[in-house]
Amino acid sequence: MAAEAVAAERGAAGRGLRRVVEIRPGEGALIAWAGLYIFALMTAYYVLRPIRDAMGVEGGIENLPWLFTATLVAMIALNPFYAALVRGLPSRSLIPVVYLFFIANLGLFGAAAHVANPEQLVWVGRAFFIWLSVFNLFVVSVFWTLMVDLFDPGQAKRLFGFLSAAATLGATLGSTIAATLAKALSTAAMMTVAAALLLVAVGCVARIVRLARDMPSRTADLERETIGGGLWAGLTRVARSPYLVNIGLYILFYTVTSTFLYFQQAEIAKNAFADRGARTAFFASVDLAVNVLTLFVQVFLTSGILRRFGVAKAAAALPLLTLVGFAVLAIAPTIAAIVVFQVLRRVGNFGLAKPTRELMFTVLPREDKYKAKNVVDTVVYRLGDQVGSWSYALLAAFGLGVAGVALAALPVAAAWLVNGYWLGARQEAMAHAARSTAPDQAPEKRT
Repeated sequence: MAAEAVAAERGAAGRGLRRVVEIRPGEGALIAWAGLYIFALMTAYYVLRPIRDAMGVEGGIENLPWLFTATLVAMIALNPFYAALVRGLPSRSLIPVVYLFFIANLGLFGAAAHVANPEQLVWVGRAFFIWLSVFNLFVVSVFWTLMVDLFDPGQAKRLFGFLSAAATLGATLGSTIAATLAKALSTAAMMTVAAALLLVAVGCVARIVRLARDMPSRTADLERETIGGGLWAGLTRVARSPYLVNIGLYILFYTVTSTFLYFQQAEIAKNAFADRGARTAFFASVDLAVNVLTLFVQVFLTSGILRRFGVAKAAAALPLLTLVGFAVLAIAPTIAAIVVFQVLRRVGNFGLAKPTRELMFTVLPREDKYKAKNVVDTVVYRLGDQVGSWSYALLAAFGLGVAGVALAALPVAAAWLVNGYWLGARQEAMAHAARSTAPDQAPEKRT
């Protein structure tokens, strides 16, 4: 009876999902639980994000760059502790432990926000700003680590677009909850809502691990096998692998150019709109356009683009768009140009570049998936924020305006284009080599 119930569950899930994504036998229930998993994570984060932003402003806008620097330091400090968990725990236990740690943190922040006086609350807010900036990258990185451990490159091409769409839906719901309940609920209550959503994610992990037992492509026992390795293996394995170094560069180029564009948008919007309300409406309109277009691309286009055009062209698409966009901004630094560029770039990132980046890890050994990937997703990402923000400040100090910064960004975008195409071609070569070996063996050869 239990087997029949599982079969019925998988059949029902598969029939519903096949309408929007190509689901093959045995994948329906697994991808449904994975979708709920990332949906819950992103909803939780977007419930918490307005709290972070409000607390950050109350602590002084002039202190924000230092908070971002502290975030990078916290990322580096946390990495060996995470590596120790990876070394000693199987995936079944590792991921829930990570999420339960963050849930406990939320309880402490909620209590502190409830009892702190106004002066103490400023410091609580600064600590929460740093914590959430670590949290948002860390919990999502752990999700994608499990996904690249579960699915092979062919499955990733078909399924990662759907998972990205689930993330977008979660972000939309979380923003809606925050906008609706922020005035009615206390900070502690909002944190409780987020903690409950993280518990949903923990439940999804348990279900996914059980379903993964029957996956024919699985070569590791997620319930029993540990990864092993040293505490600093994530950093050392990145440093020793040209492939991983270039994935890190891909993310670094993305974050640096994103920071440039963010400041350019802020500068143009400040000059284009006279009052704060008009600027707020402008940013909200950009976000709405991005969410709608991103969801369409993720559901209907991502999988087809990856399978038809390949990983190399998909990885090069966002750098090429960035190169063209900054060239246009250098010629015509207008509000219309910045809106079109920002919308297309963000849609291109969430709709295509992000799933493609995650796919690149599917051809790596398990230790790289759990350790090196986390370093790239967290430390390198936040390092890019730092490089971008301080580089923009330096360019501004030399008197460069929007057009001048756009010109300075062109060589960065060009280097990113070469990097992205090389990465995609290398991933395809590694995937082809893996298919040529025994189908039940994961590729362990390093690059």
